[in-house]
Amino acid sequence: MSADHTVYNHRFTPAQEAGKELAWREITRHLQRYVPADAVVLDIGADRGNFIRNVEARERWASDLRDTSAHFPGDVHFVESDGLLLEEHVPRGYFDLVFMSNYLEHLASSEQVIEQVRVTGRLLKPGGRILVLQPNIKLIGHAYWDYVDHRVALTERSLVEAAHLAGFSTVRLITRFLPYTFKGRLPATPRLIRAYLAFPPVWRLMGKQTLYVGQLR
Repeated sequence: MSADHTVYNHRFTPAQEAGKELAWREITRHLQRYVPADAVVLDIGADRGNFIRNVEARERWASDLRDTSAHFPGDVHFVESDGLLLEEHVPRGYFDLVFMSNYLEHLASSEQVIEQVRVTGRLLKPGGRILVLQPNIKLIGHAYWDYVDHRVALTERSLVEAAHLAGFSTVRLITRFLPYTFKGRLPATPRLIRAYLAFPPVWRLMGKQTLYVGQLR
């Protein structure tokens, strides 16, 4: 087992994992506006699948470097794979939308970030979309490096640039969207999360993660 696997196994307590699940139900409900109900959706770096288990789609696929398949219902197609090698394990030109959350910063270099987005483009149907939720070092500062497995510093501008180099056009960019972490002092209840998501002005105060939507050119 790699160091990254060990880190993930101990990063969140059971109570924090339960809180993440409650939060992601509301976050996914908000993000559903970008996901057509008849779409074929792939979640790269899905971890336990907080997004893909909650999203409504015709087909749901998930991949992770670790075998987290035990956390997925039977209708989610789980693929254990390095994200950069996904073309060897899932069909090309098959997906309507690919989702990535808190994933790209774990890659080894900026070159790998661009390559991962290129790989994503080859998995998408013509005109398919990519939906990325990404910690923004410009907004987070030095706390970005509090996680030992963060390797690549990304801002909203570098994320847009990487996507452009990989063949995507920007459809939507929300520089300040979600807070950085689920490890806050206050309980993240569904009601509070719904209120936060329904009131974009507060995003400008608390948002540390960027939301990017791109379309394959």
